[in-house]
Amino acid sequence: MDTSDDELRVAIIARLNRGGRLEWCLPKGHPEGRENNEEAAVREIAEETGIDGDILAPLGSIDYWFTVSGHRVHKTVHHYLLRATGGELTIENDPDKEAVDVAWVPIHELARKLSFPNERRIADLAREVLPEHL
Repeated sequence: MDTSDDELRVAIIARLNRGGRLEWCLPKGHPEGRENNEEAAVREIAEETGIDGDILAPLGSIDYWFTVSGHRVHKTVHHYLLRATGGELTIENDPDKEAVDVAWVPIHELARKLSFPNERRIADLAREVLPEHL
């Protein structure tokens, strides 16, 4: 979340799905080494968006299944509300090169822009807890 002007904005990324379709989503990843979920969230957001931030609040988790090479994989993603503290919007630092674009989206447009219903619910939660952190 960026509060540098009067309009609150959220950094989101675009990825190409397996079918080649562009999907806008919240940045995410997994802990590396001895990182906890919060440390991983801060690092992943910096890598995927170029934006540094501080965690303001947890927003909940999303559980889902997907298939890779015929194997079912279970994934849990923990989401956090972060305030931007610096950096510059870029996908150049994404080590996996999964992000193909990044954008600041006004928070009131976020639910329309996100591709996945479960991430739209996280965006709604962010708007609910946001007044406590402004």
